[in-house]
Amino acid sequence: MNRDLSMTWEEDKPHEECGVFGIYDLDGNDVASTIYYGLFALQHRGQESCGIAVSDTFGPRKVSLLKGMGLVNEVFNQENLENLKGNIGVGHVRYSTAGDSIPSNAQPLVLNYVKGTLMLAHNGNLINANELRKELAYTGAIFQTTIDSEVIAYHIARERIHTQKAEQAVVNAMKKIKGAYALVISSPRKLIGARDPYGFRPLCIGRRDNAYILASETCALDTIDAEFIRDVEPGEVVTIDQDGIHSDKSMCLKPQEQARCVFEYIYFARPDSYYDGMSVYHSRILAGKFLAIDSPADADIVVGVPESGNAAAMGYAMQSGIPYGTAFVKNSYVGRTFIKPQQKMRESSVRVKLNVLKEAVDGKRVVMIDDSIVRGTTSDRIVQMLKDAGAKEVHVRISSPPFISECYFGTDVPNRELLIAYNRTIEEIRQVIGSDTLAYLDINRLKELSGGKEICVGCFTGKYPMEPPKDDIRGEYHK
Repeated sequence: MNRDLSMTWEEDKPHEECGVFGIYDLDGNDVASTIYYGLFALQHRGQESCGIAVSDTFGPRKVSLLKGMGLVNEVFNQENLENLKGNIGVGHVRYSTAGDSIPSNAQPLVLNYVKGTLMLAHNGNLINANELRKELAYTGAIFQTTIDSEVIAYHIARERIHTQKAEQAVVNAMKKIKGAYALVISSPRKLIGARDPYGFRPLCIGRRDNAYILASETCALDTIDAEFIRDVEPGEVVTIDQDGIHSDKSMCLKPQEQARCVFEYIYFARPDSYYDGMSVYHSRILAGKFLAIDSPADADIVVGVPESGNAAAMGYAMQSGIPYGTAFVKNSYVGRTFIKPQQKMRESSVRVKLNVLKEAVDGKRVVMIDDSIVRGTTSDRIVQMLKDAGAKEVHVRISSPPFISECYFGTDVPNRELLIAYNRTIEEIRQVIGSDTLAYLDINRLKELSGGKEICVGCFTGKYPMEPPKDDIRGEYHK
């Protein structure tokens, strides 16, 4: 296994593809600033690029679009937000899995076609995107991006020519596309949300005064002081217009056939969000409790690797009775990219973002909780940092099972040959990372994290809810 030792511990984590947000203010108020704050709340889902597109349902319906590379507060400011006039709009934050990280691949996408204008934001990954792209190209389609979201937009636009309503075009397109997707779409007079039949990616509905909202996570609703109404069901298409909310459930699968991404509960979603009725914070507390029950350790303190390991560490402490403490200080002011040190100084690439509180661990037996180990390129250094700070023992507990297979549904879990758990026993992994003991969450516990709802565990088992693609189109990260 080739181990990139220049990685920071955050880079050796799975990343989500993106977050979507949409709003329709029926009273005609401008919505760009609300989208901005909604995207700010979803920033953890993507930090490479972002964008906002708005239109005025009462005016000429001209679309105003602004998108660019960087964080939300880097791309937008008060002046350019004020220039985005319109009462209906969609927003997007992106982390690339399929498609390069370049300005042309930033979303939302805006298509002008015979029926008007289409604004689209997509979270997820299609497994038949290559096939559909070739099909479209041979019928004259000219692509402006390399992302599968454009394939979805083209199919919706083409279906719209033959349908009476935009939402029916979305349903017809869903019959052709395969994979993971949560979509927020705006036609000239409607805001439409769609979720793939398996429910891989989250999407919820909210309301504030006389405005309706669609968002990847409920935390975005909280940020803009909106009321949570409900989740979009797997396979459902919801339409918001002047008459309120309408639903088409013709694509819905039976509950036992659904497959939510379990890593939303473990890592992706913000802990203050709810995912299909389950508190993400509670899911992580449960994971920690299960680790304490199934993999106890004699120790003096339980600590989490920030931020996603903290809630599971609290659960472990609650269940075990071992005190919970803070052992790591995270530097919140380091950007997405910083000048990485030379190979001989590679330790600094972790220490610049994470440092150990010596007073918290010196002379103690430490249980360290983290949410996952992907490549294993940084876990050894984090363990060594604890020992350098005086920890007598370090017992690592992981609040997910071992990754043994890649993901094709919008998560950048790389090819199995790059995974530390592929073809290694847990004892062999323990030796690599240098901990005194190592244990993972029992895979049989995962369904309890979702409140009993069906989940996808393909990255832990190699068995997927649908046949994976023959060609891996997920981008350079995975090769």
